[in-house]
Amino acid sequence: MGGTPALVTAHSSPPPALAAARPAQAADPTTMTNGFYVDPDSSAKRWVAANPGDGRYSAINASVANTPTARWFGSWSGSIGTATGAYTGAADARDKLPLLVAYNIYNRDYCGGHSAGGASSPSAYANWIAQFAGGIGGHPAVVVLEPDSLGDYGCMNQAQIDEREGMLTGALAEFNRRAPNTWVYLDAGNPAWADAATMARRLHEAGVRQAHGFSLNVSNYLTTAENTAYGDAVNRELAARYGYTKPFVVDTSRNGNGSNGQWCNPAGRRIGTPTRLGGGAEMLLWIKVPGESDGNCGVGGGSTAGQFLPEVVYKMIHGY
Repeated sequence: MGGTPALVTAHSSPPPALAAARPAQAADPTTMTNGFYVDPDSSAKRWVAANPGDGRYSAINASVANTPTARWFGSWSGSIGTATGAYTGAADARDKLPLLVAYNIYNRDYCGGHSAGGASSPSAYANWIAQFAGGIGGHPAVVVLEPDSLGDYGCMNQAQIDEREGMLTGALAEFNRRAPNTWVYLDAGNPAWADAATMARRLHEAGVRQAHGFSLNVSNYLTTAENTAYGDAVNRELAARYGYTKPFVVDTSRNGNGSNGQWCNPAGRRIGTPTRLGGGAEMLLWIKVPGESDGNCGVGGGSTAGQFLPEVVYKMIHGY
């Protein structure tokens, strides 16, 4: 951490040319690669490798373990630049496009509390995200930036909101500077969280103009149609208020049956459209790993958040 103060100083006071630069990047990581990267060490991959004789093996292997799904990075990832560099480098060596989630913002899930944690301070986050982006470097990548961060305002005061938006703006600047072949999507929650006008304002204040786009429905269950309508509404608000629009992506990993209004391991859900380009949004992506528990709740009673539950994912494959 000895280098943190210098990094933070550089981060908070970019040279004028950088601050004024047009952030939209010409590089298209989808055309630099041939398809999406399947995480070889996902929880689903590890389960099928360890359970070849299980009766659920074939379904989980075919429908989940080999579908390209995002890898989440946070405090558990060790040296973050090393981790993102290794992951995107492995994907690049196979000519595939990796999906990454940055999930370590200071005061993460401040109001919800279920996924509380994150960096120890705004300056620590600035250092972490700079290393995250620097590790990717020139490798092609897609990054979803800080799920829930713009929806989680319910208990925050204006100073805390300003602080969070500043961290996100700073993060986007780091990606533009350090990871020129990465498309970054600033997370915008889901249609059930905030109305389109509110989310458009929050996105703009957090610097979405610097991002490639925004992401919707991460770890949620709302249908692709609902999310597409919401994304279009957010873009209408961005256009009317600020004069620009942005592409968006939708997490379809668990939305095949839509939502029953519950978010924590609800019963009767189904996997959705596998990761692909297009489909109503710029991309439909599996961002949350199907079968990973949301916590000790619902059909995941007795589990911990992130634990892989084969019976749950087996039911999600079949929709019951």
